[in-house]
Amino acid sequence: MAASESGSGGRQKSAILAGACEAVIAALYLDGGLPAATRFVLTHWDEQFASLKPELRDAKTALQEWAQSGALPKKAQPAYVVKERLGPDHAPVFTVEVRLPAHDAQTGEGSTKREAEQDAARRMLTSLGLWKE
Repeated sequence: MAASESGSGGRQKSAILAGACEAVIAALYLDGGLPAATRFVLTHWDEQFASLKPELRDAKTALQEWAQSGALPKKAQPAYVVKERLGPDHAPVFTVEVRLPAHDAQTGEGSTKREAEQDAARRMLTSLGLWKE
């Protein structure tokens, strides 16, 4: 990690930590196959996954899983579109819209595109009655 990133709190940023964890799991998968990756994940996170409440799950993933469960026409997936970016470079605010066939689009906001997508997905799930705030 670059010194500037480390100095600005990079070692505690969830996006960086998640990316590093994903890279480790991917390396295990590529080197040892699915059994090795599965063992690693279950050894370190099985209890946490089992105790997750549905409303604490990642909204974007939950929406994707719902869409793939057969709730939408075949091959129809949530589509995210950046509608607006406001504010200075050091403090941007993104507005993202999520679209689903036969459903009203929902918008979300955040200081990153990822946060705005999560907010939009959460709003879509709420409008579908699948998420409780």
